[in-house]
Amino acid sequence: GGGYIGIEMAQAYRRFGSRVTIVERGPQLMSREDPDVAEEIQRILSGEGIQIVLGAETLHVDGRSGKEVSVTVRTASGEQKIEGSDILVAAGRIPNTADIGLEQAGVDLDERGYIRVNERLETTVSSVWAIGECAGSPHFTHASVDDFRIIRDNLAGGNRNTRDRLVPYCMFTDPQLARVGLSESEAERQGVTVRVAKLPMSKVLRTFATDETQGFMKVLVSGSDDRILGFTMIGSEAGEIVAAVQTAMLAELPYSRLRDAVFNHLTIAEGLGPLLSNVPSRSMQ
Repeated sequence: GGGYIGIEMAQAYRRFGSRVTIVERGPQLMSREDPDVAEEIQRILSGEGIQIVLGAETLHVDGRSGKEVSVTVRTASGEQKIEGSDILVAAGRIPNTADIGLEQAGVDLDERGYIRVNERLETTVSSVWAIGECAGSPHFTHASVDDFRIIRDNLAGGNRNTRDRLVPYCMFTDPQLARVGLSESEAERQGVTVRVAKLPMSKVLRTFATDETQGFMKVLVSGSDDRILGFTMIGSEAGEIVAAVQTAMLAELPYSRLRDAVFNHLTIAEGLGPLLSNVPSRSMQ
């Protein structure tokens, strides 16, 4: 699997000294990310000696994980056998909702097996609520914690919901990959006009002090106003920088407020200034 779990584990085992191959059935790693993001992650992993096989259909597995095992895959260039000692299957998760009596209680499931809920996280049965991944929420602990807060407040008479909430994520590789809001691909699918700016991490002065120049920052700004609609970063402490941008997005600040902010020197956050200075003006669209 070429998602965040598979990639995190691949890099960890490679750094322990194992020979690692990532097998991904899709055309790129991190299928929900933009191609430039996936390409940079692949470049970093390949540079560490991790083998990556994309567009791979798994034909069969022989042997036993923990001893000797081989995986035969088919790609555009033909069949290939990959041999090793262990297999980690990191191809996504499915909800454990079957045959536990939900149907008898009248709680409906959707076509993927998730508990069907509304924006308040209420199920199809009054006074029955669902929280976290079983309800189709993003598969992150912080999303489940927010689900809890929504249900807690609603049980106390409130009216909170999941509509328009910003849920960031961070892949804890080295360097990290983190994003909040829209990617370029998502903006295009949704018909949202955006202005895009990008800055290599090698242009952030802090990275020279720490020798962590791989990756880049990318920001999407609305084409009709100056709100930040998305931010992606591959680099040192990406998860922390995403949190700063997320705060500005929640406050609906114009991107210029971050662009013109005085950040500490030498910090990674200092790179937000030159990044946002590269945002095209609306007159250039």
